[in-house]
Amino acid sequence: MSRFRLGHARGENWQLAARACAAQLAGSGGTLGFVYVTDHVADHFGDVLQILKQSTGVADWVGTTGIGVLATGSEYLDEPAVVAMTGDFSPGAYRLFSGIDSTAALKGADLACPEGAAHFAVVHADPACEDIVALVAKLAERMESGFVVGGLTSSRNRNPQVAGRVLEGGMSGVVFSDQITVATRLTQGCSPIGPRRTITQAERNIIVTIDDRPALEVFREDIGERLAREVEKLGGTVFVGLPIKGSDTGDYLVRHLVGIDPSNKLIAIGDYVKAGAQLMFCRRDAEAAGEDLRRMLESIQQGLFAKPRGGVYYSCLGRGANLFGPNSEELRTIENALGDIPIAGFFCNGEISHNRLYGYTGVLTLFV
Repeated sequence: MSRFRLGHARGENWQLAARACAAQLAGSGGTLGFVYVTDHVADHFGDVLQILKQSTGVADWVGTTGIGVLATGSEYLDEPAVVAMTGDFSPGAYRLFSGIDSTAALKGADLACPEGAAHFAVVHADPACEDIVALVAKLAERMESGFVVGGLTSSRNRNPQVAGRVLEGGMSGVVFSDQITVATRLTQGCSPIGPRRTITQAERNIIVTIDDRPALEVFREDIGERLAREVEKLGGTVFVGLPIKGSDTGDYLVRHLVGIDPSNKLIAIGDYVKAGAQLMFCRRDAEAAGEDLRRMLESIQQGLFAKPRGGVYYSCLGRGANLFGPNSEELRTIENALGDIPIAGFFCNGEISHNRLYGYTGVLTLFV
């Protein structure tokens, strides 16, 4: 597998962006490409794909749409932009897939590669896909490694994906055999501001008591006096972290705080929970997110035995400029740590790592 090639460009319209990106990849060759376009370009994704195929000679492509798209050291947000990356994989070491929009469709899908079992997958999914959380988990069960990575399309209009052709709905992407070596890590965008606690009474997504005390009372205590003064305005600042049972890295799922009932001292979150589950309250914090990003990059570097040829990075819409500032600081931090490695990706409506759907995270996968 040779080094990857990367092209990325913005333009006043989709044609200029697509042609500038394709020109950077002209004659690159290879067998598989990743392509991400901003939603300004979504209606012309098919045209972009055709331009890239003609320019590169690469027939197989996967990708999707984002409100923002990512490349090595660069972020493009709210403007016509195209990011494309090509790699030379053995044709027998991967398989494109699409149309997985139900457990029945997944059960019937042939995910085996021509020259090996399904080992690892890169996934793009429509956020409107019913029961996407369960589908991600079941897809991971079909992988020998138990791992999938990717993200949910983010768009203000259509949600097109690419898996050989332009399509919409469900999940699509590419499965790799164990011939392809990858390294992958996740970085959190929120940091805990209180201890781990135990939910002692809950109904669906409504938490009644925590540690046998009224949930709102514990919430106010953990977030501190200053934040608790305006508890009704904390929806975009304070979140709930649900620790992942058995995780040896301290991973947790971040869920929104969706409602507060001061009269009955209840809180509601964006997920179903049960008595006995643990939680901790978290805050979106730029400094902590930057520290965790650098920790993740150091961790993935320590596990490498060779220089990566390329990679994909999927970051939450709540990160990027919203968290790190307007000058592509998130992608520049990655470039500073790893060097000028071709990286492509997009800002997601939810990030996929291992067998779960996350929020406010970044998921980095390197092809070694």
